Amino acid sequence: MATSPSKTLILSPRFSEDSRLMRQAASRAGWTVTRLPGWRAAAAGPLAGTVAIYGEALFVEAIADQLGRPLVQPALDWLARLPAPLGRRALEYTTLGDARLRPGPVFIKPADSKCFPAQVYASGDALPRTAELPEDTPTLISEPVEWIVEFRCFVADRRVRAHSVYAREGALAQAEDGSWPCTDEEREAALSFAATLLADARVDVPDAVVLDVGLIRDRGWAAVELNPAWGSGLYGCDPTAALEVIAKTCPETR
Repeated sequence: MATSPSKTLILSPRFSEDSRLMRQAASRAGWTVTRLPGWRAAAAGPLAGTVAIYGEALFVEAIADQLGRPLVQPALDWLARLPAPLGRRALEYTTLGDARLRPGPVFIKPADSKCFPAQVYASGDALPRTAELPEDTPTLISEPVEWIVEFRCFVADRRVRAHSVYAREGALAQAEDGSWPCTDEEREAALSFAATLLADARVDVPDAVVLDVGLIRDRGWAAVELNPAWGSGLYGCDPTAALEVIAKTCPETR
């Protein structure tokens, strides 16, 4: 009798509510779940078939490297390459050194990590200066805008598989009872915009990724950013559907 292909979810040693939900979803789906005690992939034992890694970026990158598996993730300049109607604000991919020269106010964020705060700066000169921040650090610059509401979408094969509101007027949209409420109109508008973006042949979309979209005051719906699914928070997204996306982010090499 044929056996089902093995499926393993590897979790970071750092406990979080999201990792708990992912563990439960994987267990319900019949996956093997391993929470590593450290950053050594060998502790998970022999692995084959589907392997999903979920946790903080440095951990996931380290474990995937030890396993010799590539990680599916967006290009650093993805946001800056969007067609203008999908971004609805001035966007530029550059370096930290160049960003320091920009007048403000200007929204500046690291393109590849959280090595400095992503926020609106009075000018680029206000960016932090430390030895750990080389001037060639990939950086995204944006015209400051006001986001009315923002949604997270776990996407596989250009289709939204799980979604949730996560921010409203710049603050977390979670209610006191732990839910993530939004109106039907907001949900339909967010999913409609996401579908439009994902159907646009000009937009490069990885096989599995997290797309954040939001409503900009006086402008309309736009892409907030694109993030790796293996390190993205769930907010109110269905963890079972999110797992199906994350499962596509650490493929076997051939």
